[in-house]
Amino acid sequence: MHVVNLKPNSAILLTGSNMGQRLLHLQQAAKAIVSEIGKIEKYSEIYETSAWGNTQQPAFLNQALLIEPKLSPDELLTKILHIEKSMGRERKVRWEPRIIDIDILFYGSEVSENKHLTIPHPEIPNRRFVLEPLNELVPEMVHPLLKKTISQLLNECNDPLTVTKLNSHVQK
Repeated sequence: MHVVNLKPNSAILLTGSNMGQRLLHLQQAAKAIVSEIGKIEKYSEIYETSAWGNTQQPAFLNQALLIEPKLSPDELLTKILHIEKSMGRERKVRWEPRIIDIDILFYGSEVSENKHLTIPHPEIPNRRFVLEPLNELVPEMVHPLLKKTISQLLNECNDPLTVTKLNSHVQK
């Protein structure tokens, strides 16, 4: 197995939407990321999944993005929150329907935690809707804490939600 790690200035984001024109929201988020954060090096396909946590809401579309932000993790989070807010996201209740959700999954091989941000995202190994697009982008990347590849984490994931790859692809 060829072990892969992210470059120090690379990050992987997960975008998601389950309100309105979900595909359009993912496209708008990708354009905003390019405009405000940096180049998207690689896009996963788009996946549809039933809502996780609060299951009484519409299904999500999700996509993983490999980016080169040229920002610190905290600066990246600030930009992401700005993009979400500018697209109409309001944070009221945990696991509520969202126009757009953008999560930082990984930032290089960094491991850090503060009151606003934990890297890598702590729920990665528990969520199939995260692991499927990640496995498409970086199957041999080793999780810096768990010391397992994304492919291994996907194979071990107990999340019962079905994740379906769509034929639509966000334009690059």
